[in-house]
Amino acid sequence: MIRNPDWWRGAVIYQVYPRSFYDSNGDGIGDLPGVTAKLDYIASLNVDAIWLSPFFTSPMKDFGYDVSDYRNVDPIFGTLSDLDKLIAEAHKRGLKIMIDQVLSHSSDQHPWFAESRQSRTNARADWYVWADPKPDGSPPNNWLSVFGGSAWAWDSRRKQYYLHNFLTSQPDLNFHNPEVQEQVLSDVKFWLDRGVDGFRLDAINFCFHDQQLRDNPPSKAVKEGSIGVRKENPYAYQHHKFDKTRPENLQFLKKLRALLNEYPETTTVGEIGDDDSLQTMADYTSGGDKLNMAYSFDLLTEQHGADFFRKTVDGIEKKLTDGWPCWAIGNHDVARVATRWKAESEEQLKAYMVMLLTLRGSVCIYQGEELGLTEAELQYEDLVDPYGITFWPEFKGRDGCRTPMVWHHKESHGGFSDARPWLPVYHEHYSAAVALQHAEENSVLTAYRAFLGWRRTQPVLLKGDIEFLDSPKDTLVFTRSHGKQTLLIALNLSNRPATISLSSAAAPVESTPEFIGGQWQGNELKLEPWGSDIARL
Repeated sequence: MIRNPDWWRGAVIYQVYPRSFYDSNGDGIGDLPGVTAKLDYIASLNVDAIWLSPFFTSPMKDFGYDVSDYRNVDPIFGTLSDLDKLIAEAHKRGLKIMIDQVLSHSSDQHPWFAESRQSRTNARADWYVWADPKPDGSPPNNWLSVFGGSAWAWDSRRKQYYLHNFLTSQPDLNFHNPEVQEQVLSDVKFWLDRGVDGFRLDAINFCFHDQQLRDNPPSKAVKEGSIGVRKENPYAYQHHKFDKTRPENLQFLKKLRALLNEYPETTTVGEIGDDDSLQTMADYTSGGDKLNMAYSFDLLTEQHGADFFRKTVDGIEKKLTDGWPCWAIGNHDVARVATRWKAESEEQLKAYMVMLLTLRGSVCIYQGEELGLTEAELQYEDLVDPYGITFWPEFKGRDGCRTPMVWHHKESHGGFSDARPWLPVYHEHYSAAVALQHAEENSVLTAYRAFLGWRRTQPVLLKGDIEFLDSPKDTLVFTRSHGKQTLLIALNLSNRPATISLSSAAAPVESTPEFIGGQWQGNELKLEPWGSDIARL
């Protein structure tokens, strides 16, 4: 077998949200055997790896991101044997398996926390972040939870506050305690020994906190109602200087990387949510001794358009230097890109796909993105996401992007389950079902399969450098260069025809899928609305 320790460079990672992928046992909840049953579908997309959202034992207050046993599978998803089978079957199809590791916090129902909260002197008393109240009984400082309100919750047993950057049921582990770091690394090793190929690291910049518990200053760069701020949530009104992205995190990441280096062909991709996400991505991926890859929320906002894309990519390229980005335009935490970027046609969705898959870096694709699924509109009584329930109706939470995959347009619940699903199947999704798009020559699904298959044959797109060229408004033109090969990628990101003039002639690449291509007249390229072209220089 040919070893490829750098398989992740330029890889396409397909994110599976198991609860909503396929229900194999008829209880309305997707599971690990359901993922195994659909491996042939995933392989047909021509992706390289699968990222599995959390399947660990959990009370499911935050749907698996509140872990109560880091070494077991929650019964609703199956068993450890089911996971072993999934890994083995994926490997047979040439697919890597990456799992969603939640390191910064646990569930409040984890045995560690149950012990820690009993007293200030027990063996795990310092495994979580505890602090005394101020003299007036208020929380130790002004830190806020991402999900609203104070980041501190009172515990009557210890008569202290504990830190929770997310839900009150998700207490933060104290990474300043060496025992905690050793335990977390041991849990990571448990999954490596079972054969997983890597980890998506949830909220990885949240592991450490300021031990002096200093107040966060107000954010000077963000005003109410500005881009990227939800005015119903005060979290963005602070500059998060002391509650996350602390310098100690870098040393822990080096320990984590050293562990993974003992397992060749494994990788990490970190989720970076920070005030200065580009600099943090650079810090966390530079030097080859921390994360392999990182992604931020820069392309997961409502902002879009050629100027924004170029500014974002340029910014990351200048910061990263020797680091490696991982791009995503959708995941389980944000509204689906078809809705978020106001896509009005399949051609528009294909243009966004070509852009995403031709940038320098690796790529994460969220399940259903390849179908062009829109954000589901749910009634309040259907919501289960605590984030949405808290901020309804101004913010409806994350349920709208987590509704079940629609496999068959003529089957009940879209072929996802024989029972009523944990979230309703959105009625508008039936017309985008896999069975329909599979048979349609010009569908979004067909385009994804064709382009991903072609991309695999182009080393320049997997490893090459990127350089942007000046181009007319609403267009994006850049080159990818590797060795002696250079490809030109031209995108019209508008609903009007565009003409792009180049300084030198280019030769169209005839092997690209049929939906790629414009009209060349000498050095001039004409593109249809939302059209794209790839040529050799």
